[in-house]
Amino acid sequence: MMAQYLEIKAEHQDALLFYRMGDFYEMFFDDAVAAAEALDIALTKRGKHDGADIPMCGVPVHAAEGYFLTLIRKGFRVAVCEQMESPAEAKKRGSKSVVKREVVRLVTPGTLTEDALLEARRHNFLAAFSEVRDQSALAWADISTGAFHVMPLHRARLGPELARLAPSELIVTDGATDGLHDIANDLGVALSPLGRASFDSTAAEKRLCALFSVGTLEAFGSFGRAEISAMGALIDYLELTQKGRLPLLQTPVRESEDRVVQIDAATRRNLELTRSLAGSRAGSLLAVIDRTVTPGGARLLEQRLSSPSRNLDILQSRLAAVDFAIEQDRLSGDLRAALRKTPDLDRALSRLSLDRGGPRDLAAVRNALEQAAAIARHCQACELPPLLASAVSDLTGFDDLSALLDAALVAEPPLLTRDGGFVAAGYDPDLDEARTLRDEGRSVIAGLQKRYAEHTGIASLKIKHNNVLGYFIETTSTHAEKMLSAPLSESYIHRQTTANQVRFTTVELSEMETKILNAGNRALEIEKRLYEGLRGSILDQAARLNGAARALAELDLAAALADLARAENWCRPRVDSGRSFAITGGRHPVVEQALRQQGGDSFIANDCDLTATSGAAIWLLTGPNMAGKSTFLRQNALIALLAQIGSYVPAASAHIGVISQLFSRVGASDDLARGRSTFMVEMVETAAILNQADDRALVILDEIGRGTATYDGLSIAWATLEHLHASNQCRALFATHYHELTALAGKLPGVDNATVAVKEWQGEVIFLHEVRKGAADRSYGVQVAQLAGLPQSVLDRARVVLKALEEGEREGGATQKALIDDLPLFSAAPPPLPAPVASPALDLLESIHPDELSPKAALDLIYKLKEAAKT
Repeated sequence: MMAQYLEIKAEHQDALLFYRMGDFYEMFFDDAVAAAEALDIALTKRGKHDGADIPMCGVPVHAAEGYFLTLIRKGFRVAVCEQMESPAEAKKRGSKSVVKREVVRLVTPGTLTEDALLEARRHNFLAAFSEVRDQSALAWADISTGAFHVMPLHRARLGPELARLAPSELIVTDGATDGLHDIANDLGVALSPLGRASFDSTAAEKRLCALFSVGTLEAFGSFGRAEISAMGALIDYLELTQKGRLPLLQTPVRESEDRVVQIDAATRRNLELTRSLAGSRAGSLLAVIDRTVTPGGARLLEQRLSSPSRNLDILQSRLAAVDFAIEQDRLSGDLRAALRKTPDLDRALSRLSLDRGGPRDLAAVRNALEQAAAIARHCQACELPPLLASAVSDLTGFDDLSALLDAALVAEPPLLTRDGGFVAAGYDPDLDEARTLRDEGRSVIAGLQKRYAEHTGIASLKIKHNNVLGYFIETTSTHAEKMLSAPLSESYIHRQTTANQVRFTTVELSEMETKILNAGNRALEIEKRLYEGLRGSILDQAARLNGAARALAELDLAAALADLARAENWCRPRVDSGRSFAITGGRHPVVEQALRQQGGDSFIANDCDLTATSGAAIWLLTGPNMAGKSTFLRQNALIALLAQIGSYVPAASAHIGVISQLFSRVGASDDLARGRSTFMVEMVETAAILNQADDRALVILDEIGRGTATYDGLSIAWATLEHLHASNQCRALFATHYHELTALAGKLPGVDNATVAVKEWQGEVIFLHEVRKGAADRSYGVQVAQLAGLPQSVLDRARVVLKALEEGEREGGATQKALIDDLPLFSAAPPPLPAPVASPALDLLESIHPDELSPKAALDLIYKLKEAAKT
C-alpha cells in the first residue's frame, strides 16, 4: 500500500494527497505534518519507512469538503485519490493485491463547484494570462456556472482587470511570473504556473474546437493568438485538475477594455464597491443595494457593479427594464415571489456536467423549470421592454423536460445517488417490482416465521438476521432436540449452536433471502441507471438551460433594482453621450443606510454640477475634517457608477454624461511590505491618475500632499490641480485643506470653489454637512481635535501655537520665528481644579422635595431660583 501511495504522490508533488482508505482520507509523511498543523487535527504514525516512523493523519470522507475549504484558504492544493474498486474485487486478482486507486481531481481555488465551498452570491473565477510575442490576453471562466470570457489585454492593465474580476486563481506561463507575484498577492489571487506547451496557440485552438465540437472558432468571434492561447491554457488546466471531466462551459464571449468603465484597484478599494475596507461584504455598496432573491441575480449584480457599462444602448435597455418593474408593482411582486423559490440552476448544471451532482441537482433543475414556466405565465399578457421580453422568451420550451423530471422524481430527493429512493413510484415498472420485494421482505419473513412455528409446534421460534449468517431460525436449547430429530431434521438444517440458542435454516428461507437481498441491490442499480438517463436528458439541453438561468438572473436584477428605487426614493438618471454631471439632492447610499440603522439624523442631500462642454470641470472643496468632504466626493462617484450599471440613483435628479474612467484617491494607508510610506502610496496612486485620466474620466481626490511638509504638499497639490485642468481636462472633485489653492478658481476657467458649511458656537464647531459655493477660511482642526477627546492641556497649547503661527505668517517669516521662539515651554502637568463656587440656587434646589410641591408652589419656586441665580 505504501508503495502505491509513494508512486501516486510522486505525480502530485505540489499538492496534499488525500489517499482514500475506507471511510477516511489519509495523509502520510510531510503531507501529514503540514495538514495536521493547518487543520488542527491529531498527528499520529503508522508503520515505518527507512527505519523511521511514518507520520499520518486523516479526515472522514463525509466531512472532507470543510477540510478542503480550510486548506484552500491557507494556500494548499489537494489531490483527491479515490478507491477505484472494492476490497473484494481486489482479492479476486490475488490475496496480496492492493485496491486500485487513482487521483480523480485536483482541488484548487479556481476549480471549486460544491455549494459548501463557494459563496452562492459570488462568481468564482479561474483566470489565465498569456503573452504571445507583442500580444497579451486574459481569459476567465467560472466552472460552477459555465461563464467563459476572454479579452485582449496589455500587461500594464492586468492589475485593474484582476481587481475587477477578483478571480480566485490565475494561471500563468511557467517561468514568466516576474512582476506578477506582487499583483497576485495584493489582490489575494493564487498564482498557478503551467508549462509553456499548455499556452501553445496552435494546440490551444485544436483543444477549443474539440471542446465545443466545431471545426473553427470563427463562429464565436475573431480571436487573436494571445486570446486563443489564454483560453487554451485555461482548458488544459481544467483537464489537468478535473482529470478529463470538463465542466459545461458556455461558448467564449470576447470583451474589450472600452466596453466598461475603467476602475483601478485603489479606486475599487477606496469606494468600497463590493468589499468594505475591512474586507467584508457588509458595509460595501453591494451589500446596501443588493435586493436580489436568487444567487444568479446576486452574481449578475456584482458583475455589473464591478464592470459598469459605457454602451448607451445597453444602459437605456436596462433602465427601461427597471422602469417597467417599477410601474408594474404587482407583477414585480409576483415575479419576486416565484424567483424566491427558484434554485441555482447554473451551479446544478455544472455539478451534473462534472458528474459531481446528485438527485437534488436533478430536483433543482425540475424546480427551476417549474418556476420559469410560472414566471412566463405571469408575463404573457404584458407588453414587456425588449430586455425583459428576450429574457422571458428564454424561459419557455422546456415542457417535455419538465414533465419528464416531474414524473421521475420524488418531491424531496436524498443528497446522494447511492442512498436511493429518489425515483418516484410508478415511473419504472422494474423498479417498482424490485422495491415491492425489497420492502415487503419483512412481512414475507414474518409469514414464514408464523408457518414454521405452527409446523414445529414451537411457539417461541423466531427468524432473525445478522451479517454473518444472514436469515436464520432460532430456538432455545430446550426445543433443539425436537428440531434435530426426524421428521423436522429433514426440513430444518442445523447452522450454529450457542450457549443458550440453536440456529437452523431451510432451503426455502435461503432462497427467499437471496431474492430479498438481490431486490435491494437491483432497485439501487435501476435507480442509478435512471439517474444517468435523467442527467443525460438535462445535459442534452444544457445550452438552452444556461440561457434560462441568465434570463432568471436578468429578471431578478430588474425587479430588485425596482424594489430598491421604490423603497429608497431613488430617481431615474438621464444618461447620454455628453459631458454633463449635474446631481440635485445627491446622497451616499451606504452612509444614509447606516444613519437610519443607528437611529441618527437624516442624511443631508447635496448638489453637484461638474458639467463641461469643453475643457475641465473641477470643484475645489474646502472645509474642516469630519464635515463630510470625503462622503460628498464618494457619493458622486457612486451615483455615476450606479447610473452606468443601469440602476436608479440616490438623488432628486441626475444628468450624467457617460464616464470612461473612474479614479479615486481618498484615504491614507501605508504599504510596509513593499517599503512604501503613506505619502509614497498617495503619490503612486496620484501618478496613476494623472498619467491615465482622459477627458471623459471622473476623478475624486482628497488631501493631495498632506503626507509631507506643508510647502512641499501645497506645491504638489497645486501642480496636480493644474495638470488635471490643463492636460487631463476631466471632471473632478478636489478636496483640500490648502486654502491657498482657492485662488486658482479665479485664474483657471472651469475651476469653482465649494465648501462644506459649519457653524461655530461658544468655541465648538457644528457640522451642517451642506456643500455650498465658496471657500472656507479655516479648517477648525483644533475644534475637531476637541471632539475627538484630546486632553484640554493639549488643546490649549494648540490654540496658543496656532495663534503664533497665524500672526507670524501675516507679519513675515522673521516675526513668525520670533513669536515661536518666545512661546513658553509646554507643561504636561494637568491644570488645577477650579475651586468650588457657592451657589444660592443650588443650595435652594438641595432643600426641595419635589413630590410635596403643589403646582402653585412649583411656579413660585421657579421665580425664587431665577432670583437666586443672579446672586
